[in-house]
Amino acid sequence: MSFAKQPLSLFAITIFGLALSQPGYSETASPERLNEVTQRGMHVMPFDLKQTQHIFNKTETGGLQQVIVRNPPNPEQVELIRQHLTKISQEFTRGDFSNPAKIHGQDMPGLAELRKAEPGQLHVDYKELEKGAEITYSSKEPVLIDAIHRWFDAQLADHGPDAIPGNPHGAMHNMHNMHDMQNMRK
Repeated sequence: MSFAKQPLSLFAITIFGLALSQPGYSETASPERLNEVTQRGMHVMPFDLKQTQHIFNKTETGGLQQVIVRNPPNPEQVELIRQHLTKISQEFTRGDFSNPAKIHGQDMPGLAELRKAEPGQLHVDYKELEKGAEITYSSKEPVLIDAIHRWFDAQLADHGPDAIPGNPHGAMHNMHNMHDMQNMRK
């Protein structure tokens, strides 16, 4: 390889890597689908979708799902979020994904693979947050990691403005560090 081609190659590799690290969710579902999912969700999720925000962050080993209140303080909605995420994290640990199927349908992308996970292949960890709660999904199995990513994409599309993609793992730390550096310069 000649020296003249090397910088272009490094540039191409960098761009390719960045493209792979970006969320791959599809566009928001149709207004009819959004309404259908919202109506079904009201029967499964006890919190108010309009007062809360779903955040789906894909990771190398699976993903991080957060549900937080949009305008804190809102202790009633925080408690409802925590109750729901505690319940579904326990269900998911047992391989019971019936609630997402009730909201998004039986053929929701990734759901079939997640249901087939053997005990110990999929780890589901619940954690409370100041403004809500989160569930971390992790696996060493590439098929399950891919299933989690497709499952997150489907939720991003189906929940429309009530769901957003998270930052690639570690990006928040970099943003905080940049902010700190800017403050130090002032």
